[in-house]
Amino acid sequence: MKLERLTLFSSKNDILFFIVFVLSIFAYSLTIEYNNYKIFTRFNSSVVDATVLKHYNKSIITKNHQRRVYQILKLKSDRGFVFYANISTSIKVQTAQKIKMVIYGGKVSFYQYLSSFYTYNKILYIYKALPLKMQLNQYIDTQHKDKNASSIYKALFSATPMPYDIQQKLSILGVSHLLAISGFHLGLLSFILYFFFSSIYGFYHKKFLPYRSLKNDIFIMVALVLFSYLYFLDFPASLVRAYGMFLMGFFLYDRGYKIVSMQTLVVSVVLLGAISPRLLLSLGFWLSSVGVFYIFLFLIHFENLSKVKQFIYIPIWTYIVMLPYSIVIFGNFSIFHPLSILATSLFSLFYPLSILLHLFGFGDYFDNALEWYLALSTNFKTIHIELYWLVLDIFISLMSVYKKLFVYILLGSNLFFLIYLIYQVA
Repeated sequence: MKLERLTLFSSKNDILFFIVFVLSIFAYSLTIEYNNYKIFTRFNSSVVDATVLKHYNKSIITKNHQRRVYQILKLKSDRGFVFYANISTSIKVQTAQKIKMVIYGGKVSFYQYLSSFYTYNKILYIYKALPLKMQLNQYIDTQHKDKNASSIYKALFSATPMPYDIQQKLSILGVSHLLAISGFHLGLLSFILYFFFSSIYGFYHKKFLPYRSLKNDIFIMVALVLFSYLYFLDFPASLVRAYGMFLMGFFLYDRGYKIVSMQTLVVSVVLLGAISPRLLLSLGFWLSSVGVFYIFLFLIHFENLSKVKQFIYIPIWTYIVMLPYSIVIFGNFSIFHPLSILATSLFSLFYPLSILLHLFGFGDYFDNALEWYLALSTNFKTIHIELYWLVLDIFISLMSVYKKLFVYILLGSNLFFLIYLIYQVA
């Protein structure tokens, strides 16, 4: 006899209590952020330590019709806010490097403080000590002659932003989501870590600690390793969402609650947004949440399918239903774009294998294959669709939660959209 798992909310009072609880947390978090904002804008300038997230060159034509080239830096301060600044190309900086600088943020709005803003600056000092992320990136560089492959692996392992041209190629091929570290990667890592700790700790647990819960002990070990990885990456928004759901999922499952439900997803997203309001302004956070929404939608309506069929169908389903979001955000499509379905399935093998290869100094094993794959992005077309089509798609998706008929409507409409895109580039 199979026991039915509990749901989070069994009455309207439960929902009301949760709303009050979340609003209280959100008000407290927002008050702290606003207090930090008032301190930051109290004076016209502030001295901050910041980490370089991204840097690239940009040029303008001056009034004298001369071309001026300068660097744009995207930085994250130790206080948590993200900002942009321009510096001379003569100043050499690297991604993940720390800089002490004066920034002028007196006119920054509260919304900009929570999202991002541009500010004038003066560099005081560039720290010479290499952060762990830079050391990892240098280790990756030593294993690759091809810069494109090196950039891809740095994005994959240390969340280092890729050059614009590589980002463009990956969006054309429809695999940007595979290289932007997200819940998918965290899920694979947790799976690898679970079997690693099970094989090692399981022996000692059986011999010396049989009175302890093996499942709980392994979960704590995995959670600590994953948290350390998040800390190393400086808490990317999509990973924060995934980690929050990972913790909540285990907590609820251990107490007999249903995990694959829209209630669990909504509670996780709302709680994380209440604790950290900056997440609500992060595109990565919302895209990651939308991806989980569609996976849950599939698992809820097709729960009777075998695990093998679910493993085969989920990448196809996710590609089709996420296609409008991909086109609205990136706008690029090629005849090879649908191959990302196969790439997503193979990635489950490629990701752990590439980690092992880099650990043993053979990181360049797939470089030729990556170079060949990137070369497929030469023939593409930029597609523009009106935003209201995406709004309609979202409406159908929400209705699909309640009626399975809308699942087929969603699938059918997006299949026609895929055929239209293929016709445009064929």
